[in-house]
Amino acid sequence: MRRRLRDDTGVTFDFAPMVDIVLLLVIFFMLTSSLATRQDALPLDLPRASQTVKETPDLPVVSVDEAGKVYLNGKATTLTRLEGQLKPLVAESGGLVGLRADERGNYGTVVRVMDSIKRAGGERLALGSRRP
Repeated sequence: MRRRLRDDTGVTFDFAPMVDIVLLLVIFFMLTSSLATRQDALPLDLPRASQTVKETPDLPVVSVDEAGKVYLNGKATTLTRLEGQLKPLVAESGGLVGLRADERGNYGTVVRVMDSIKRAGGERLALGSRRP
């Protein structure tokens, strides 16, 4: 005697595992995007420029705030350590370094930072500004 399969036993699809995976992906992307260092996180009042160019993410960026504190890629550093920390980054970027300085900051500190960038092998500067 042969048994026949019933046609009324349909295949069901359980969405619960897929929902779990999607939620885990959302959490993962939210965490990784918030942990990325952003140059805009520093409270700098950049000077206005009539024309601006979009910032390149692989560029090492040195920032100087109003009080004269120096930051390399968003992390605080000092003028004495800046040159050593910047040398390998300048070699990777082909000599291009971004410089962002608060417009109310100390001009002398900015010039000393530019000297450190030059000693580290920086050949070209990309100056940070904001749109009018």
